[in-house]
Amino acid sequence: MEKQDSELKYLRAKTRVEKLKAFYTHLTVYFVINTVITAVKVMNNIHNGETYNEAFFDFSTVASWLVWGVGLALHAFSVFGLPLILGDDWEARKIEEYMNDELQQHKSSK
Repeated sequence: MEKQDSELKYLRAKTRVEKLKAFYTHLTVYFVINTVITAVKVMNNIHNGETYNEAFFDFSTVASWLVWGVGLALHAFSVFGLPLILGDDWEARKIEEYMNDELQQHKSSK
């Protein structure tokens, strides 16, 4: 039983690290891609005769930051905020619940 408990703790920790790693990857890609998009749009707008301020603060320039930012915020909430609301052991409780349900179905089918 103790070995199973330590394995379960390890799997939970591994899952949390994988979710954190995925979020940091998403965050890095967000900044890199949006920086490139912004630079290209600003240079293009300046080439078309706009001033730097007009080009930089144009809605189409910042739209990708905003739209993608909403998705990034939701991802951050799922990694950092959801465990605060549901509790750290929510995942373990759900796994146990599904395992118990399956056990009950298996017993009743015999």
